[in-house]
Amino acid sequence: MKKIQAFFTALMTGAALTGCTFGASIDTLMSPPKLSVEEEQIYSALTNSIGASISLKYPKSGKYLSAFIIEDIDGDGDNEALVFYERNNHAADENPLRIKLLEKEGGRWSSVYDTAAAGSEIEKVMISKLGANDRINIIIGTSMINRSEKNVSIYNCVDGVLEEPTFSDSYAFFDVKDLDMDGEMEFLRLTGASGGGEAAVEAYKLDDKGAYHRAWQPLSGSFTEIDNISYGKVGSVKTGLYIDAVSGTGSIQTDVVYMDDGALHKVFTTPEESEATVRPAGCTCFDVDGDGSPEIPVQYVAPGYEDSEEGEQLRLTDWMQVSDDFRLERNYTSYYSVNDGYIFLFPEKWENKVTVKRDIVNDEIVFCTYSDEGMGRKLLNIFCAEDQPSRDDRISGGYMLMHTKGGAAYLAYLPSDPDTGGDGLSITAGDAAVGFRYRD
Repeated sequence: MKKIQAFFTALMTGAALTGCTFGASIDTLMSPPKLSVEEEQIYSALTNSIGASISLKYPKSGKYLSAFIIEDIDGDGDNEALVFYERNNHAADENPLRIKLLEKEGGRWSSVYDTAAAGSEIEKVMISKLGANDRINIIIGTSMINRSEKNVSIYNCVDGVLEEPTFSDSYAFFDVKDLDMDGEMEFLRLTGASGGGEAAVEAYKLDDKGAYHRAWQPLSGSFTEIDNISYGKVGSVKTGLYIDAVSGTGSIQTDVVYMDDGALHKVFTTPEESEATVRPAGCTCFDVDGDGSPEIPVQYVAPGYEDSEEGEQLRLTDWMQVSDDFRLERNYTSYYSVNDGYIFLFPEKWENKVTVKRDIVNDEIVFCTYSDEGMGRKLLNIFCAEDQPSRDDRISGGYMLMHTKGGAAYLAYLPSDPDTGGDGLSITAGDAAVGFRYRD
């Protein structure tokens, strides 16, 4: 909190000194990236055609993060340039967000076409062929200034003109992916139910005549907004879309969708199957073992906390994987610290015999044996050091460094006598290293 407060104090001070107002977007409060020589030439051609009273607009995510995209977007073998910008002196009823198309002739860039874009921000840009058609599609996602209302449009460049979009609609997420692994790309669009419509996923292919062919699959009715998207194996042969969405209760829930014979199919065919994946916010799908198949984390109350108040309970996490017959099977049990970003996978011998507790004095998580008599001896301690002195102090006390991220260090401690207890549950330093995962 102190760091956040300091940041905003500095920001306010800088704004006062420079005359900035907080009605401006964050783009105006940050220095734009330095332009390359070619981008400078394109920018000069842009301002020569429309004047200098403009602001460049940068996509927020995706492959293309520059206001300038220089690619062959019409398939003629020569590069064109797309520039996203905003007019500073636009009329009150005019949408200021614009897309400029420029071409290079005789070594000089010149403006050839200009069109308005939906929204006020560029969210993401993708350029790809779709389906069996050879045309190049410019897919542009935009949003209103609050970034809650989003629209995606698909353009084509023909004879120096960006034609009217062949597709335009709202979205919560979009991508281009060969989901059915047939060598052709599909345009994927996901919508949530927060706008009053039905949560759904769509896949579009283009045929050789330029017509879209749509596959559609509704998602769980309680989905309101998309939280996270993962791609990975469904069983051993298919590729799936793992969709983590916020349900009406604020929890996370998962649907898994795959494509076969031109149609989209859901792994969870009943509401009960999908509801079995409900868990607290923040626990999104993750390929915890790196085998190409994301696991779905499902949490439950750790042994020994069944009678505790909800706020005092600790939880363990089962990582569930979709099998070849489309059933959820438990792959691993772990402790998952969502706040600290680490996962510790239980060795198989720990199953149903180990629980966790929080050491408040030392600010760490302790793994200990568990039986009908309750919690027993300690097997492992994990501590997250947020500064160098804390890190050095623990290492001098026998802790092992497991991972570093920025200024944070993750450390583990094993009892000095691993054979104490005679229950076979002690682990080695190698076991601890194998079980530790960090999630970026």
